[in-house]
Amino acid sequence: MRLLDTLHRDNRQLLLKLVVVVALMLGFGYALVPLYKHICEALGINVLSLSERQGLTAKSDATGNGQIDYSRTITVEFDTNARGPWDFKPEVRHMTVHPGELKQVMYEFRNKQDRTMAAQAIPSYAPMQASAHFNKLECFCFNEYTLQPGETKQWPVVFVIDPKLPKDVKTVTLSYTFFEVAGKGGVRVGQASKGQAL
Repeated sequence: MRLLDTLHRDNRQLLLKLVVVVALMLGFGYALVPLYKHICEALGINVLSLSERQGLTAKSDATGNGQIDYSRTITVEFDTNARGPWDFKPEVRHMTVHPGELKQVMYEFRNKQDRTMAAQAIPSYAPMQASAHFNKLECFCFNEYTLQPGETKQWPVVFVIDPKLPKDVKTVTLSYTFFEVAGKGGVRVGQASKGQAL
């Protein structure tokens, strides 16, 4: 009997431990998303701008208040990185803006390959504290685009820099990394069958 009681007790303890482990794993799984966001914000990696997090609220605030700080100018630099054999560049490399002023810059992308490709861009900002004050009202980032061989497309970025940007920040760099989305596109010219679309 003692052996049977000991086995029942051991099984209950093991079951309790397994339930605790499962509960901890579920809690950790749910905590991963906010934890990832906080780490990215702290390090300035692939963070969404304030307007992308708040959607239309930021758009109405940025365009509705009409508060342009003419006493300050900020140089905005536009940097592009293309991970692949294609051209990706802004129409201008930098511009001078007043905080609160609505501005637009065009970006051009050209697929130099002989195959259809799908790609997308991820923005980053420097200095890190500028990311919360760089409000993009229109942007091509985080959307996938399919380009045919030799096709060229242009996309606008409409933005406003919040006047609450710290006064010691004189230059803000908006950098885009444009990379191919794996497994989407990839049919070479002349290799597509009649049923395949390029």
